[in-house]
Amino acid sequence: MLYKVILYIHILSVISSIGPFVILFPIAKKLEVREDSGNEGYLNVFQSVVRLAKHAGHVLVGSGVVLVIIGPWTWKTAWIDMTLIILAASLYFLARAFSPKLRKYREQKEGFRETADSLRNAVYIYMALLLIMLWFMVAKPVLW
Repeated sequence: MLYKVILYIHILSVISSIGPFVILFPIAKKLEVREDSGNEGYLNVFQSVVRLAKHAGHVLVGSGVVLVIIGPWTWKTAWIDMTLIILAASLYFLARAFSPKLRKYREQKEGFRETADSLRNAVYIYMALLLIMLWFMVAKPVLW
């Protein structure tokens, strides 16, 4: 029963990590044009989604560790190892991709389209990393 509860928490944290990023595509498009307010509302939503993903990621990693400890899988399982490798890449990418670009956008006087494009591309890359990890967790491929 405990395994099922932790698994449910793990799945909810995956949804909380991936789902909110979908709304960032239209927001990044809106950021291409700077309005008088500096698009502060859009920037705040963007930052909140990134923050939510970070916190959901903490729950995701914690529940994943517990699932490996109490479940039938070991740390030497290929899909777990690949997920951890991609997780490390996504954490590095998350730290470098969003906050510096959002800060740059706030400080810019011109060139908003390039920064907005950069933010949108970062969302695509991060979503791809998350979906690859999700595939490993769902498909559980035997690689070695």
